[in-house]
This record gives sequence, C-alpha cells and structure tokens, in this order.
Amino acid sequence: MPYLGSEDAIKELKRALTNPHIQADQLRYRNVILKVIRHMTQGVDVSSVFMEMVKASATVDIVQKKLVYLYMCTYAALKPDLALLAINTLCKDCSDANPMVRGLALRSMCNLRMPGIHEYIQQPVLNGLTDKASYVRRVAVLGCAKMHAQQGDVEVDGSMVNELYSLLRDHDPIVLVNCLRALEEILKREGGVVINKPIAHHLLNRMADLDQWGQSEVLVFLLRYKPQGEEEIFDILNLLDSFLKSTHFSVVMGATKLFLVLAKDFPHVQTDVLVRLKAPLLAACTSESREMCFAALCHVREILRSLPGHFSSHYKKFFCSYNDPHYIKNQKIDILCELVNDETVHSVLEELRVCCTDVSVQLAHTAIFAIGRIARMYSETCVEILAGLLDFKQEHITSAVIQTFRDLVWLCPQCTMAVCQALPGCEENIQDNEGKQALIWLLGMHGDLIPNASYVLEDYADNVKTETSPTVKIELLTALVRLFLSRPAECQDTLGRLIYYCIDLRSAVDSGDLQVEPESADLTLICDIAMTPELFEKSWTAVDAACHLTIDWKEDVHPDTLQTALHLVSIYTIAKSKAGSQPWKCYLYAQDHKGGLFLTELILSMDTLSLQTTVKQSLRSEAALQNFASLLKTAIGTVLAGS
Repeated sequence: MPYLGSEDAIKELKRALTNPHIQADQLRYRNVILKVIRHMTQGVDVSSVFMEMVKASATVDIVQKKLVYLYMCTYAALKPDLALLAINTLCKDCSDANPMVRGLALRSMCNLRMPGIHEYIQQPVLNGLTDKASYVRRVAVLGCAKMHAQQGDVEVDGSMVNELYSLLRDHDPIVLVNCLRALEEILKREGGVVINKPIAHHLLNRMADLDQWGQSEVLVFLLRYKPQGEEEIFDILNLLDSFLKSTHFSVVMGATKLFLVLAKDFPHVQTDVLVRLKAPLLAACTSESREMCFAALCHVREILRSLPGHFSSHYKKFFCSYNDPHYIKNQKIDILCELVNDETVHSVLEELRVCCTDVSVQLAHTAIFAIGRIARMYSETCVEILAGLLDFKQEHITSAVIQTFRDLVWLCPQCTMAVCQALPGCEENIQDNEGKQALIWLLGMHGDLIPNASYVLEDYADNVKTETSPTVKIELLTALVRLFLSRPAECQDTLGRLIYYCIDLRSAVDSGDLQVEPESADLTLICDIAMTPELFEKSWTAVDAACHLTIDWKEDVHPDTLQTALHLVSIYTIAKSKAGSQPWKCYLYAQDHKGGLFLTELILSMDTLSLQTTVKQSLRSEAALQNFASLLKTAIGTVLAGS
C-alpha cells in the first residue's frame, strides 16, 4: 500500500477518480473525493488531480459539491491555466435551480484567490443581491465585501453601496446583519456604515427578529447614532428596556452600554440600569465559560468605581474556586478588596488568608498584597494575619509579607510597632532582591524599634561582596547611615567597612587608579535632588548635547554595578534597560550647587565593548562641564578597575 503523500498514492487517487465503475457508485466516488481532501488538509500536494476534481463538481450531491468547491478554492491560484474551468463551472452553478447550489457556488467564487477574478464574480454577486432565496442574498451581501477587499485601492462602487443600504430593509434578519458587516468593511476608510435616524429606528424595530449574536452587533452599530432630543432618547430607551433582561450576556452588556451612553445626562437613569444589571452579572460571574466569567468580573470592577459597595451583599460570589484560572482569581481578589466593610471583613480576610498559602506563587503574592490594601482600613487585624503568615517560613510568602509591611508603615504609621515586632528572624527566609530591599529599608528606617536591626544589617554588609543587585547594595548603605544616626555605637564599624567597600579604596590604591572624589574645586554636586521622568524628558529635549565620550568597557563587568558608584558621587539613575538588553542604555541626572543640571545618556554595546556617553548641560559652563565629565569618567573607571 503506498504511503501518504507518495507519488504512487496520488496516481492511485487519480485512477480512482477516472474509474467509471467508481463514478457510477455515488458513495464510493464521494469517499475517493474525501481521500483527496484528507491529503490536501494534511499538507500533501494533490493539485495534479485538479481536472478530475472539476469534473466531479457535475453532480446533484450537495456534499460532494461542497468538497469539490473546497478543493477548487485551495488550488485555483496554483493552477491558473485550469482555474478558468473552475470559474466556468461555478458560474454555471450560480444559475442552478437549487438555491443551496447557487449559494455554495457564489460563496466559493468569492473565496477564489487569484488575479483578475473580479470581472468574473461581479455579475454573479450583483445577481445574488436580488435573488429570491434568502440564503443566496446572505452570501451575495458578504461577497460584496470580499470582492471589494480583492480589488485593493479601487474606488468604492457607489451603486453597490446604495444596493446594500437598501437591503437593510430585507425581510430576512441575517441579510440585514450581513449588510451592516459588509458596509462596515467597504466604507472603512470613510468611517464605516452611517447610522442615521431612519436606519437607527428601523434597526431598533427589527431587533426582536434577530438572533442573539445579531442583536449584539446591531447594538454596537447603534452607538453611532445621536438622538435629536430628550423625547427621542427615552423612546429608544423604552425599546431597549427588554434587552436588559436577555439571557445572552453579550446582548445585556451591549444594551447596557447603549443605555449608559444615551442617558449620560440623566444620572438617575444610569444608576437604575446599573442596579438592574446586578443579577445578570452575578449569573455570568459563575458561568462555566471562563471567557464570559472574566468579562463579567471586569464589568463588576468598572461598576464598583461608580457604585462602591454595590455588590457587597453578594461578596461570597467572588470567592475563588479551586479550578479557577489565575486571571479570574486575580479579578475576584481585586473585587473582594472593594467589597470589604465591617460585616464582611472577617470572611474576606479568611478567604484571602487561604489564598496566601496557595501553591501558585503568583496567586499567593496577589492575596498578600490584597490584605495589605485592606489593612489601610483594618490595620490591626490585617497585620496580625500577615505576621502569622511568616510562621510558614516560605521564601515567597515571607518576601511578599515584608514588602507589604514596608508599604503599610508608610500609609498607616500606627502599625509600625506591630510590624517591627514581627520582623525578627524573617531575614533567614528572604532571598529575592525585592524582599531584601523591603527588609533593609524597614531595618534602617525603624531600626530603633527592632533590637537585632544592627546585627542583621551587619550580616548583609559582611556578605555584600556576594550580593549581585546594585539596588540592594544602595539600600543597605542608606539603611546603615540612617541606623547610625540613632544607634551610632553599634553601627559605626559596620558602616565604615561598607563605605570602604563601596568606594573600593584598596583596589584604586593598589592599581594606581584615581580615587573618586565627590567634589572638586569648581564642582559640587547636590545630594537627593528631585527629578521625575517627565521633567527629565522635558529637560533632555530642551538642550543640545554638550559633549560626547567613548569609554572602553570590560566584557566581564556587569553594567548595573555603575549605579552604586555613581550614586556615591551624587549622580543618580532615572531609567535604565533591563539586564541583558542589547544595547544597554542608562539615563543619569545630577545638579551642581549653582542649580545647573547635568543629564547623561549611557549606551553600552557589548559587540564593540564601548560605552558611548552623551552629556547635556542646562547652564552653559565649560569649566563645570569638564569637571563633571572628569568625575563621571573617574567613577566609571573605578568600577572597571575593581572588576
């Protein structure tokens, strides 16, 4: 038996298609055609039987015609010399007495992808627009859009557009919807189909005849119509009222959106619609369809912005199910945070506490951060739950809790003592950079309330050489300076050793490199200046480049280490590329004591091992510019020398 796709297999199919005994048996003939289609769908080239397949279209068997038409549409472009036979066959079938055959032939003709097809299909399509059979008219209307798309940039046929507008009055509702779709495609450059008053009211009156998908589409088109007065608005709202009770979710949402747009000047009407929307939304939120459930949850979140607490009495509907995907669980958790009140807080927090121990790290973090949001209103209970989560001694849980604690003490200072009491011992379970930064910040800012704060920071300082994150190193230096001000005796030695490491004094002296000096005789940079990305961008575009530098780079030096060295000389980072980006970019800012800004762009190319540096200056001063450039090169040189 020849294998699939072999030359012998194709020859066998060709012999079978021409065998008169097989042709006489309709079932066997159809099965051979099915084999051809099966080969075609599996990627086998069966274009060599094109002539035999065209002959097979001469049948009254609708199923066989469908298969042959599918084959023709696939291979017509590959066999342009034989495609004319297919076109002639299809044109003949467009005049068949059977409306099903006429519709199939017309649809297949419109699906042919070959140059010059427009002249062959134009007349059959126009004839189809006036066909007595509604199925043929449905196909012909969509064929107008396909024909227009195949013509490319040809001017829109005005007579065809007028015919389609007139077919909006067709008694078949599917023809009506297809006309809207076709006009939208054909008039895309002109802004799509125009909905005037007669068309709008006609569509509203025909809504009951449409299926649910057609109603959804028509409601979208009706958004384009602007009623002329209050009376007309309420006439339309009355017609739409019944669709708010539809069993189809997309129809309910389409009607609601149209209601809200039309009633924008009547807030009480909008509120009434949102209240009536509660029941269908809650039903959709528990739907087995994940897509519908997600869409409903998104709408619930939007409604809660206008009506806070609107779904509070149904908060349990938003508890997470074990088989919910992550994106649905995240939506539900966000909604639960909006529904918390004195009556629901304990149930909601218990639900979130369970989610905090989920096997999914992403969901656990989402739930922990959600408890932090609720803690702004119910701080005592939330801090107690978060502190209890530390007992699990799981790295991802501990890290998220510490980050939440850091944000919480900013917003709720009354929680500071309770947070500080929960911190001792948690440093053993934190490995990620975000968690380390949060813990170090807490130890530095509130170390006077944490007995072992200086010892924990000392451990971090002793292991700073193995720390790969520049931001953690900067946070550690800042925290030790803060803690030194309140507990100098315990921190003095540790701080001295850390500063000594940061400036890499020993490496600079041993190698003979220049030491980084934060000040020079003519330049003093200010610490902790205020700068936002918007201000940086505005300042950067307002001035021209003052100087360009090219600095040789070492392949084994990580560019992120620049941030620490530059921070020590009061040159700060506003934005930088992710690690591993090519080319790597970084934007810096600094300000001298005279108020002059120095804005710098660093572009590192690992291909050429060169750091291209561009400096812009807000106040023109050649001496200050030279001093800044020297300071910048020295700081970068220190990083390269210490590698």
